[in-house]
Amino acid sequence: MILTLDAVRKSYPSTEGAIEILKGINLSVAARESVALTGESGSGKSTLLHLAGGLDRADSGSVVMDGDDLSKFSEDQRARYRRTKVGLVFQQFNLIPSLTVAANISFHAKLAKRHDSTWESKLIQALGLEQYTARYPEQLSGGQQQRVAIGRTLAAKPRLILADEPTGNLDEETGDAVLDLMLDLARGAGSALLLVTHSTRLAARLDRTVLLRGGKIAE
Repeated sequence: MILTLDAVRKSYPSTEGAIEILKGINLSVAARESVALTGESGSGKSTLLHLAGGLDRADSGSVVMDGDDLSKFSEDQRARYRRTKVGLVFQQFNLIPSLTVAANISFHAKLAKRHDSTWESKLIQALGLEQYTARYPEQLSGGQQQRVAIGRTLAAKPRLILADEPTGNLDEETGDAVLDLMLDLARGAGSALLLVTHSTRLAARLDRTVLLRGGKIAE
C-alpha cells in the first residue's frame, strides 16, 4: 500500500467547542490504484486530503505513506515529503507570477529532481497549453491557470496524487484529458490517485469509490 489511514480522527475548534470532522477513518490506497472520494459538503473529504498531503496533522490514529508515519515527521521532513512524494491539485493555483507557463510547469519537477522534458511536453499538449508556454500567469484565464497548476503537479511524477475537484472549472473535454493524465501517471509510474469529486461520471472511471458521510466511511 502507498497510503494507509488507520483510525484517523481530526477536530477543529469553534466558538461552541471542538467540531470533530473525521471520526475514525480507515482507508488504504495501493500503487497503480485510483480512488474517488465522494460525499456531501462538510463530510470531511478535503480534511482527509490535507492530512494525507502532510498539510495538517491528525489528532489521533496514523497516516502512513510508503511505510513512514507522517505524525512522526518534523516540519522539515513534512516539507520534503510534500516536495518529493506527493502531488497536490487543489482549487488554489499558487502559480509563481514571475515565471512563464513553461517554467511554472517544470518548477516542482526540478525541485524534486525528476525533470522529464518528454513528459512535460505530453502534459502541455494534453492540457491545451502549447500556445501559452511563454505567457505569465496574469495573462491567463482562471481555467488556463488551473491547467498550468495541474501540469506542474503531474510533471514531478508524484508517488501519491491528491486532487480536490481538479476538473471543476474545466470544460468536459479538458476535464477528461486531465483525468486521463492522472490515470496514466498512476498506472504507468506505479503512483496512487485519491480524487475528490461530485461527478458520478468521473468517479465511475476510477477503480473504486469511497463515500464519506458525517466524518465516517459509509459501509
